[in-house]
Amino acid sequence: MSETYEGGCFCGAVQITVTGDAVAMGYCHCASCRSWAAAPVNAFTLWKPDAVKVTRGESELGIYHKTEKSYRRFCRACGGHVFTVHPGLGVTDVYAATIPSYRFVPALHVNYAESVLPMRDGLPKMKDMPKAMGGSGETCRE
Repeated sequence: MSETYEGGCFCGAVQITVTGDAVAMGYCHCASCRSWAAAPVNAFTLWKPDAVKVTRGESELGIYHKTEKSYRRFCRACGGHVFTVHPGLGVTDVYAATIPSYRFVPALHVNYAESVLPMRDGLPKMKDMPKAMGGSGETCRE
């Protein structure tokens, strides 16, 4: 049986669960993620969409999409970021901080060519995205 982990927005009005294991975890350095997160890097956990469930406060979820690639969901009450749906990739990015009981084990950095915070952690640094996700598959030096 798969483990279920609970999380939610900053004020708790929106609650979610994720079940099983993330399909990928890492750090995104793209300008969009940095701006949305108001941080120099965004820690992501990618899940199959059916593994992510809103268990409370669905009516409080707002949505913003600058492009059709990413539908960012946030709590209307506190503004807390909850997750981003990436329809073209078939995954939902639940921000690592949203599910504090899930062990975050990053495997790579994506969009590292846009980095403003060098991170020397020995993980692969993808210039953009892995080939399997439509990127060049090229890496950057650490």
